[in-house]
Amino acid sequence: MLSASVRSPNNSAKSALRKAGLFYFVWVMYSYCTGGPFGLEDMVTTSGPGMTLIYLLLLPLFWCIPVSLVSAELTTAMPVEGGFYRWVRAAFGDFWGFLAGWWNWSASFLLGGVYAVLFTDYLGFYFPQLVGWRHYLVSVTVVAAITYINVRGIDLVGKFATAMGIFILLPVIVLCVIGLAKWQHNPFVPVVPPHGPVFQVFGVGLALGLWLYSGYEQLSTVAEEVENPQRTYPRALALMVPMSIATYFLPTVVCLAALGQWQNWHTRYFSDAAQLIGGPWLGTWITIAAIVTNISLLNGTVLTSTRMPFAMAEDGYLPKALTRVHTRYGTPWIAIITSGVVYGLLAVHTVTQIISIYNWLRIATTVMTVLAAWKLRRTMPEMARPFRIPGGGFGLACVVVLPLIMSAVALVGADPYGRVWGPPALALGLGAYGVVAGLRR
Repeated sequence: MLSASVRSPNNSAKSALRKAGLFYFVWVMYSYCTGGPFGLEDMVTTSGPGMTLIYLLLLPLFWCIPVSLVSAELTTAMPVEGGFYRWVRAAFGDFWGFLAGWWNWSASFLLGGVYAVLFTDYLGFYFPQLVGWRHYLVSVTVVAAITYINVRGIDLVGKFATAMGIFILLPVIVLCVIGLAKWQHNPFVPVVPPHGPVFQVFGVGLALGLWLYSGYEQLSTVAEEVENPQRTYPRALALMVPMSIATYFLPTVVCLAALGQWQNWHTRYFSDAAQLIGGPWLGTWITIAAIVTNISLLNGTVLTSTRMPFAMAEDGYLPKALTRVHTRYGTPWIAIITSGVVYGLLAVHTVTQIISIYNWLRIATTVMTVLAAWKLRRTMPEMARPFRIPGGGFGLACVVVLPLIMSAVALVGADPYGRVWGPPALALGLGAYGVVAGLRR
């Protein structure tokens, strides 16, 4: 089973592929996992300013850091296209491997369409005429452009992600510097909203925090497109995690300290805060950065998710056509274009409830990933692991148990829409496996 699970693309594809080095790969990670501070604003009014800052500082210890350590160990042991899908398959067999891949691919459809629509929504602030068919046309055009860049390979994706990441961070750094000079409030007060419902403070806010810090295992799907992945992947994670924490925490604490007004935080509030702190020019700069963030997130989503159908098709679970690679760029271009078409079809409405369903699919894949690390330690102890999760058995237990606890808390605290539609979204994977298994007989 292991040989089938970790099978690699053919040599001609590898020879055509231009691989990403550490510098560009860090920015690819950043573009997918973080992209900028935008999107966390509702946590402040939901959970309170103090609890938001506590979440932003402590959640990585229980979520993205354990997942990063698992991803680093398994990527160095099995640096294959398809990443965590093939780890789960090697650990638990065909059924659970298929579900991990299917859930991830399905989640990407929800997320990719949302990023394209959000980009157009932000653009509509400057161009109010972008409604109806015009709105959809712009969204589809963005999806098409990002799909083309991904067909060209991770080398171009990395350069594009680097340019966007630097562009996004520059105004955020300026905002932090100016805001520090205007510090006049305690950003941790109040810790939670007065008379705020416990469910809202510790449920909805926590779920949003976990979403912010999710995705660190996803870049394992492009391990074969990275130079020396056994060395590059752990180093990239070591740089990426503190970058992500700083991106979320610093502008939030600075804006709260400079302005107070935690009750006024809402979606896109960083633009308002920038204008109040630095003037209209900074508000405009931050707004443009937020627009670019959605392109960055879409770029990372297309890169990581489109290698999943390629790997599953190699293993016989999806049509063989998805395994075709571009003769010039060495990328799985059929899988990329197929996914891009679905993203475009879903870029019709802005439905924030889609994120609730997405969280169920993402949490399921993360849980399977950390459990795979535990299982493979038991069943394949002789496997070479250039990087090992520190702390021996206790360290392994921590990186498995902590994400499981956080997952349970997040799902229990999910909003009603997510609790209604999240389980059916997971169950669709069972039906898909039944169909595929029947066709393979």
